[in-house]
Amino acid sequence: MSLDTRLTKTLGCQAPVIQTAMGWVATSQLVKASIRGGGFGFLAAAVMTAEECEAEIKSIKQSGDHPFGVNFHSFQKDVDKIVDMCIDYKVAAISYGRAPSAKVIDRVKAAGIKCVPTIGAGKHAPKAVEMGADILVCQGQEGGGHTGYTPTWLLLAQVLDYKLDVPVVACGGFRDGRGLAAALAFGADGIAMGTRFMMSAESPVPQATKQAYLDAEVTKIPVSTKLDGLPQRMVMNSTLQDLENASSLGMLFRAMVNGFKFKAQSEMSMLETVKTAWKMASGTDLTLGQTLMAANAPIIIQKAMVDGNPDKGVLPSGQVAGLINDLPGAGKIIDTIINDAQERLQNTKSGN
Repeated sequence: MSLDTRLTKTLGCQAPVIQTAMGWVATSQLVKASIRGGGFGFLAAAVMTAEECEAEIKSIKQSGDHPFGVNFHSFQKDVDKIVDMCIDYKVAAISYGRAPSAKVIDRVKAAGIKCVPTIGAGKHAPKAVEMGADILVCQGQEGGGHTGYTPTWLLLAQVLDYKLDVPVVACGGFRDGRGLAAALAFGADGIAMGTRFMMSAESPVPQATKQAYLDAEVTKIPVSTKLDGLPQRMVMNSTLQDLENASSLGMLFRAMVNGFKFKAQSEMSMLETVKTAWKMASGTDLTLGQTLMAANAPIIIQKAMVDGNPDKGVLPSGQVAGLINDLPGAGKIIDTIINDAQERLQNTKSGN
């Protein structure tokens, strides 16, 4: 079932629901399930090599003629190749946190690709549009992974008050039709969800790790800066507790150990690893240990999200995980959300 908004018209999807690009989670497997269900899915190419990204894009394209997007970091090693692929394979949109160069933005827009940045502060909205954003995803404090300090509804109000002429998408704390109906009534054009799709049947996350998310409590999914120096919301577990208790020297030691693992996995030299860390940390006030952690945090995340050892890695998560107790298919998630939202909006109009 479809629900038309400015978001669906801009992206060409049926439902105003975006599946966000979660590293090692938003693979072709999950993206295909999301777009077949009528939503719009982003492939998490930020944690892929150019070769891996191309294989995933091909897999998605072969599954049918559904629009989808690709997410990448402006500082990753193969970013130029990935941008070329987005253009060559005619993806519908790109998403990003820190904006790529003006040259990249101009190239993708000239190819008809929509630019979809995620912002966590209201003041960033006008600048993002000035730099070429076609859609704004506003992630509030409740959101998972790297997040800001403003709650979703306050952030959404700030951005909507600018009256920018682009679709605005609410993100952070959404899981059902109530949230979509509320967001649309509030003035947004749709919602974006990560945790809800991560906790789905098609999510590639190992079952043991999914169970850890199912067991999570709303009040035990805090924001921490200990993983990479930037605020990131994660489920509290023994690994996160150890990071919280670690001294600066302990953080540096842990960073160096994981740095060698990351070097081997990414096929980057140690110098390239450190350079990547500095690019990631530019404009922030990070310690040396935090800077190195920023480059090799993927190792700690993958222990849980890929290897299936939730107690030995960290669990990036939105607070909404504490309200989720099932793992349905992505298509069912979207269909249920749309049906529920339409019913609630209709009841509101009729006064029921």
